[in-house]
Parts: sequence; C-alpha cells; structure tokens
Amino acid sequence: MLYGNDRDQLRRFYCDAWRRLREQAPLEPLERQVAELVGEHPEYHRLLEDPDAALGAEFTPESGQGNPFLHMGLHLTIRDQAATDRPAGFTHAYRDLVQRIGAHEAEHAIMECLGRALWEAQHSGQPPDDRAYLECVRSL
Repeated sequence: MLYGNDRDQLRRFYCDAWRRLREQAPLEPLERQVAELVGEHPEYHRLLEDPDAALGAEFTPESGQGNPFLHMGLHLTIRDQAATDRPAGFTHAYRDLVQRIGAHEAEHAIMECLGRALWEAQHSGQPPDDRAYLECVRSL
C-alpha cells in the first residue's frame, strides 16, 4: 500500500521511486507514475535525492514552505479522478481544462478546488461535496 498512515513510509516510497527511475531500474506501475511526477517537479529533486532530509523535513505554515509530498499527492489524486471519472463528469471537465491550459497547469488550478473541497469537508465533518467540487473545476 502506498499511502497508509505512515508519513515516513510514504516519503520513502517517493524517494525510492525517484532513485529507481534515475538508475533506470525496473519500476512497478505506481512507482513509475510517482517517479514521472517527481520528474515534472525539479524543485523537489534535491530533497528527494536525500532520503534522510526528506524523512526529517517539516513543512509547517509558519515556515512558508509548501509540502512537496502533499503537492504531488494532490497531482496523483487529480490524475486518478480523471482516469476513473470520479466524481462523475470530472474527466470531461479535466480534459477541457487541459486542452485550454495544459495538463500540469490544469492540475495546479484544480488543486485549488480540491483543497477547498477537502477543507470544507474536514470542517463540516461531512464527506466532500462532489457537486460543488465539480462545479468549481468546471468554472476554471
């Protein structure tokens, strides 16, 4: 399992996938997906090439530094939603946005909607509102 509740296990997975890609070692499909995503984020390469630093890093709001693992996890979530059309209608909205501004920028824009949906769900104690989330994505 990739995610689980173990922060270090997740971070190690990212570091190992990135290392294996650079070494041209065989990769499982999920490792390849993660490693290619890391490849799209050169600003994170240095951190992921130092697993000890990656495992020990703290990304707090006070530091002013975004969490690269959260950022890349949101990319993966959006790509999974596009592949599975969840919520229903997401794939069409995603593809429309990708055609207009490109895949990576589309995912960054969608992250704002996803972050809002997750924040609202957490604060209300309810599941995310798929309808509101999809409306937000369609409005981009």
